[in-house]
Amino acid sequence: MMRVERTDFATVITQDKERSLRFYGETLDLRRNDKAHPDWPEFETGNLTLSIVHYEQIGRSEFAPNTAPIALRVGDAHEARTELEQAGVEFLTETYDSEVCHLAVFSDPDGNRLMLHRRYAPYAADGSTP
Repeated sequence: MMRVERTDFATVITQDKERSLRFYGETLDLRRNDKAHPDWPEFETGNLTLSIVHYEQIGRSEFAPNTAPIALRVGDAHEARTELEQAGVEFLTETYDSEVCHLAVFSDPDGNRLMLHRRYAPYAADGSTP
């Protein structure tokens, strides 16, 4: 039987690669992977690589953003939101408390959805927290 070892990367589609590189590298302060091919730039989030790809590179004739958010774990969703708002990022939702976690949804300059996320409640199974 096939066994998935891990998730290597998630693709973030863009219309303007340079603008996306500035957003993910400067605004979100993610570390760029210097081993990635320059035509296929990548940013590291700790446990998942974000691959920035122009829509035409993968044979698409039209651009469409991802509307299912990539959840980015942060130490404090409220503080991270304040930092991003000060950098000009507009949020699509209030900071929501699900009674398990805090989260707030925003978009990159292409409209790809991202989410600040922090789970604060322990898992029911063993009481641990991520």
